Amino acid sequence: MAEKEQACSSASSCSRESCEGCPSRSEGPASFRVEQNAESNIRHVIGIVSGKGGVGKSLVTASLANALAKSGARVGILDADITGPSIPKMYGLTGPAEALSETQILPAVTENGIKVMSLNLIMEDPEQAVIWRGPVIAGVVKQFWTDVVWGELDYLLVDLPPGTGDVPLTVFQSLPVDGIFIVTSPQDLVRMIVTKALNMARAMNIPVIGLIENYSYLKCPDCGRQIEVFGKSRIEEIARETGLALAGRIPIEPAYSEKSDEGRFSEVDNEYIHAAMDCLRKAAG
Repeated sequence: MAEKEQACSSASSCSRESCEGCPSRSEGPASFRVEQNAESNIRHVIGIVSGKGGVGKSLVTASLANALAKSGARVGILDADITGPSIPKMYGLTGPAEALSETQILPAVTENGIKVMSLNLIMEDPEQAVIWRGPVIAGVVKQFWTDVVWGELDYLLVDLPPGTGDVPLTVFQSLPVDGIFIVTSPQDLVRMIVTKALNMARAMNIPVIGLIENYSYLKCPDCGRQIEVFGKSRIEEIARETGLALAGRIPIEPAYSEKSDEGRFSEVDNEYIHAAMDCLRKAAG
């Protein structure tokens, strides 16, 4: 113990109790990983994150899921945006989810075969406000990993809430995340938004697969000219500065919104997500 105390930066004030969680201990930091459901076998866990809300993160998640499913992959979506879940609505899914036991819940399945679990699928009233503190919300997200029978999946996409709070921290610590996409939009705050998400990922040793810019432009239906509704894009500049791959620019596409509102997003084939698919395949090996 004396040798370990000498290795600490505050050795003069160390005691057996204070050294228990010290990173200088030879055992290393404790793991917060939780075991996945015994009936699940998931090859890759991919997070979709953003530094702020309103950038179309769920649209990107669902577009990636559709593209993966179309390619023949077995795909699931874990909707970790507990206070603002939108994935079930996009696919026209309603609850309640079927429970095999207290610790065995079956995910809902979309028209194109994507398995989905969201709080909206287990609440009696999906429009009821979720007024829960962070630890409770984080606990629900972990249960979506431990209690949901995902079965055999090639990819589980985790649609995370915006920001760098309790839920992203819980997912990064508790799930074996292989990498994340950072979603943003062409606004003045984009550099700060990307940097916040990137710094959290690096602090948690989570690889960033690439940047995806949503709402990049609006294509004029008459002449085809690209109209930069939210201002000039800086995503290429930011990709160079951060050393991250630019995994796609998605324009404002009213047809995608219509399909989402109608609960028919399974019919969407988002052509602008193909570069992200290539990045994902390279990252997954």
